[in-house]
Amino acid sequence: MTISDSQVAADWELAKLVHELDMQSSARQRERVGKLGLTIGQASALRELTGPMTLKELAVHMGCEPSNAIVVIDQLESQHLVERRPHPTDRRAKQLMLTPGGDQRRNELLASLRGEEPLMTGLTQQEQDALQDLLRRAISRH
Repeated sequence: MTISDSQVAADWELAKLVHELDMQSSARQRERVGKLGLTIGQASALRELTGPMTLKELAVHMGCEPSNAIVVIDQLESQHLVERRPHPTDRRAKQLMLTPGGDQRRNELLASLRGEEPLMTGLTQQEQDALQDLLRRAISRH
């Protein structure tokens, strides 16, 4: 199948727009979590760690490989925000849990994120839903 020049141009423009949105969103997130002394990865782990879970489970929630998640968990553990405990049914595994300080930092993070202007301000709920649906469909095709 041959792709027309107009299709190539449309794909290129869409890629530019998605990239620009990602750059703006990432910059806002880095600034917001940086004020809490966190990196994006650390904030993601704190946000996703809603209860005891294994490193593998957390990595799935974070959308990364366990080898990347372990670096983040090591950092959070050194800050006394996360602790590893023996898994109750699997002697080979550890469960990750927030410490009281980690729970407090997570609450601060969530409050900070709630105070942020939504990424899709200016779009109706119907437009937001349609955009999310279209992006999911485009992602699932590749």
